Amino acid sequence: MFTGIVEEIGRVAALERLTDAARLTVAAGTVLSDANLGDSISVNGVCLTVAELGEGTFTADVMAETLDRSALGALAEGDPVNLERALAAGGRLGGHIVQGHVDAVAELISRTPSEHWDVLRFSLPAELARYVVEKGSIAVSGTSLTVSAVGEDHFEVSLIPATLRDTVLGGLTPGDPVNLEVDVLAKYVEKLTAARG
Repeated sequence: MFTGIVEEIGRVAALERLTDAARLTVAAGTVLSDANLGDSISVNGVCLTVAELGEGTFTADVMAETLDRSALGALAEGDPVNLERALAAGGRLGGHIVQGHVDAVAELISRTPSEHWDVLRFSLPAELARYVVEKGSIAVSGTSLTVSAVGEDHFEVSLIPATLRDTVLGGLTPGDPVNLEVDVLAKYVEKLTAARG
């Protein structure tokens, strides 16, 4: 489990494409300070398992299912990625509960800069629209954000300077893909109310 509070921006050191999978190597610093084989690290919102540790890098295996359901397959060497270690028991939950299980890939439609923040508008897949509400939480490429507006086929978030500086969201341009994970609590509420009839 993660919180959506990005700890650092890493860089793709290598992406080796295999027949039905890929091996992703990421250059990092902070998330490696106490990393061990088998640990979970969120990479742009995707929970990956550390399979190898190198000098300033970690490598994870990415199966076809993950490549099909996320934007990880679009990464290239040198690309920046949001990184977060799994939440330690007793740690602060600064964002919201993020599982690292991507629900869909969306894209940035537009960004509107203002003096102290930017408003980013993302596409909203129809199958996720019922889970996204104004002032609710959503994870965009692993970053816990508050939804500032919702339309039929899009949603908006307002990003403060720290988020623009400390996550990959600050460098996005229209058309760029992002990983979306809706608030899991909304899914549980839907399932529970549906069971009641």
